[in-house]
Amino acid sequence: MNTLPHVVIVGAGFGGMEAARRLARAPIRITLIDRRNYHLFQPLLYQVAIAGLAPAQIAYPVRPIFRRQKNLTFVMGEVTGVDFEKRYVKMDGSFLAYDHLILAVGGRTNFFGLQSIEQHALQLKNIESAVEARNHLLEMFELAAREPDAEKRGALLTFVVVGGGPTGVETAGALSELIRLVLAKDYPRMNLTDVRVLLLEAGDHLMGNYPDGLRKATFDLLHRKHVDIQFNTAVAEYDGQAVTFKDGTLLPARTLIWTAGVKAAELTDRLGVELAGLGRVRVESTLQVAGHPEAFIVGDAAYVENGGGQPLPMLATVAVQQARTAAENVRSALKGRAPQPFHYRDPGLLATIGRNAAVARLGGLSFSGFIAWMIWVALHIYRLIGFRNRLVVLINWAWDYFFYDSQVRLITKE
Repeated sequence: MNTLPHVVIVGAGFGGMEAARRLARAPIRITLIDRRNYHLFQPLLYQVAIAGLAPAQIAYPVRPIFRRQKNLTFVMGEVTGVDFEKRYVKMDGSFLAYDHLILAVGGRTNFFGLQSIEQHALQLKNIESAVEARNHLLEMFELAAREPDAEKRGALLTFVVVGGGPTGVETAGALSELIRLVLAKDYPRMNLTDVRVLLLEAGDHLMGNYPDGLRKATFDLLHRKHVDIQFNTAVAEYDGQAVTFKDGTLLPARTLIWTAGVKAAELTDRLGVELAGLGRVRVESTLQVAGHPEAFIVGDAAYVENGGGQPLPMLATVAVQQARTAAENVRSALKGRAPQPFHYRDPGLLATIGRNAAVARLGGLSFSGFIAWMIWVALHIYRLIGFRNRLVVLINWAWDYFFYDSQVRLITKE
């Protein structure tokens, strides 16, 4: 019988993967659980949606990643609950006991109770939703190509992106470029004056966490890419045919991509612990669950405040750093040492707005344009898992850059 301490890690996203790697040489047994058998590089999901990359290029199977890590076993399954008192997780009707637990379950799209939008809008949360978005966008052009009615054609060619954060900005910029640089060649008889890409933001500025200078740069770059940006514009309903705004006005549009919010994964609602905003679990400064020092929560599901009393953002950089602290605190527990508190070190801000255009704040310096874009490309290539994926993505981006030809314009039913 194996008497090594058993560490269960739930979630093979950025946090779960980092925690597993950090515990590779520890004298423990690790069970890594995820409902999918692959790690997904979520920051590039929008590239799948706008036909820039194939799903397999931003995902990598979990098992080969940890093939050489002898203390880890991967289990594909969905954790539906946790009993902190008896120290086990519930998974697909079975139970798995643990000595230490790291929950890195991530987040889900937040529709803020707007049911019609949840039912009819597109989102970018997983491969399935990104492929659905890609199919839909391409189908709109096919339908518009044979639609004789100008009003109906206008609705088909109106693309609404809701949310002025990094995902919304990146999606709107890339979508506009796809239409004007690539699809324009596929549909030479189509009048591009019928096409509208709108970016709607309920507040009065884009990129809320960014400095004012980068916000303005973001606005200018999007404007040059023919994105129609509308501030103080809140969506009330969407039925798949028209957007209804809170002031009662309607906008005919067959496409709405929702990027306006994120909240913790559904599992947090069933943990029976104190929750803070957006369904996140309020954890100790050491990332431990209050009253259960053997359990840690990292990433989007963990509510941790920065020095100014504001919650840390739901970003991969936060999840990775928290995973490192959680893993070190597991090691400390094995050695009988006290856990250490988590301190977030801001690595900077970076977002792309399309070809040759990005904004960045790194090392206290803010800059935009081509240099920021090159940094964005290099960092995202580096952070992809697997040499094959890095090479293929680099080749795809280079081909698209030089020949204005996206390679994945396929309508499929994957």
